[in-house]
Amino acid sequence: MKWEKLHLIGFLVLIFIAACSPKTTQEVTQPEVVENPTPKPEENANLSPCPKFTDAPDPDGITDKYVIYRDFIKARQWDQAYELWKEVYAVAPAADGQRNTVYADGIRFYQHYLTQNPDEAKKKEYIDNIFRLYDEIDECYSEGGYIPARKAFDLYYKYQDRATKDEVFALFKKSFDMDGLKTPDFAVNPFTALLVERHSQGKISDEEAKKYEQQIRGIIKEGLSECEGVACERWKIIEEYAPNRLQYFETVKGFYDCDYYMDKYYPDFLAAQDDCDVIRTVYSRLKWGMCEEVDERFKELIRAGNEHCVVETVGPAKLAYNCLKEADYQCAVDGFLEAAGNAEDMEKKGQFLLIVAKIYQAHLRDFSKSRKYALDAAEVRPNWGEPYLHIGRLYASSGPLCGPGRGWDSQIVVWPAIDMWNKAKQVDPEAASEANKWIGQYAQYMPKKEDVFQRNLKSGDSFFVGCWIQRSTRIRTAN
Repeated sequence: MKWEKLHLIGFLVLIFIAACSPKTTQEVTQPEVVENPTPKPEENANLSPCPKFTDAPDPDGITDKYVIYRDFIKARQWDQAYELWKEVYAVAPAADGQRNTVYADGIRFYQHYLTQNPDEAKKKEYIDNIFRLYDEIDECYSEGGYIPARKAFDLYYKYQDRATKDEVFALFKKSFDMDGLKTPDFAVNPFTALLVERHSQGKISDEEAKKYEQQIRGIIKEGLSECEGVACERWKIIEEYAPNRLQYFETVKGFYDCDYYMDKYYPDFLAAQDDCDVIRTVYSRLKWGMCEEVDERFKELIRAGNEHCVVETVGPAKLAYNCLKEADYQCAVDGFLEAAGNAEDMEKKGQFLLIVAKIYQAHLRDFSKSRKYALDAAEVRPNWGEPYLHIGRLYASSGPLCGPGRGWDSQIVVWPAIDMWNKAKQVDPEAASEANKWIGQYAQYMPKKEDVFQRNLKSGDSFFVGCWIQRSTRIRTAN
């Protein structure tokens, strides 16, 4: 191939992965307990086998107490409501036999009291009661995979010391297996995160991961096509998060077929047919996906590369570029690091190191190593802003990695990103325009003033961002 000799100066290893920008709408992390809808008349014979109003010693009296305690809930008079609820629950937990309202209300009571009581023993009692009521709903009003999903959700987000991640993953799997494409929306994001984590740790096979990866995409597609009103906002949040996390599987050789890579990356070439950075990236991705060069689209890509991207290189760099083009990413990393070690010209050395950083970003999906080599590049070229621009983009794209894709945990990654872009401007005036572009794009996604205030924080305070970033920064707000 003529254009295997690539230009050192202009080479950018791949298109920036535009992970979901942190938004200001919080992910739905506290789904309500689903209550059975009012049944149609012909369904009335299918009553719950559990104790109902009609089974109570005083059916009319207990029904009245049910109505009264629900009015107290609406008025936020929790203690009065709770006392009456206990009487109803004791003799008629299945209500009229057609809805799980009494159980669901009990969960709401215990969730409320959890936030009010600092006593750890009492909190444990409330949590035990919540999970007991989940089990009773499942027994008295079987709802497919909803209850396993709801329990897994609570264990994943709120009661993490109560179960291992393997146990939580098993609960989510049970829900996905039972409900298929009708799996509840709130289960998709945490299950996706666990699926990626379990596979990366070697705890599940490629075959199992493929099964659920395809199911997740199908659930999202169906959810978006059928949603109405506020439900569509939830599905949009999921659409921004889950597919981004599933990109991890692009690092697994053979996980996706050629069609996946062609559909995803070839449009980038069509939009920039004389851009060598794009051509090399698309070529590498198609090779990784084992696409055949006899495909007419691949032929056109090669033709464009031969026309626009033929430049001489020698030594380890030549081998590294060839490895990269052929999607042998570890070989490419090794070659570029060797070339950097041999380089006496600090400009070339820095560029080789930054290429390694970009390989780790997109192809190997290891953001920590990507940052390391970007910092190494900055060290050998102290007045070069591009490494800091790169690290800023790494941080800014980590919203779905460090949080749900929206809300606080996903928004705060913008702060260290802005630190890096400001650093780029500080060391390299030529980087100012690019840095300002990214700052302007992402500043709007920082937390709002009220979000900071609710956490007893204030703008300008020092703040430590965890996740893989592990950096101290300064609090800023979007308004």
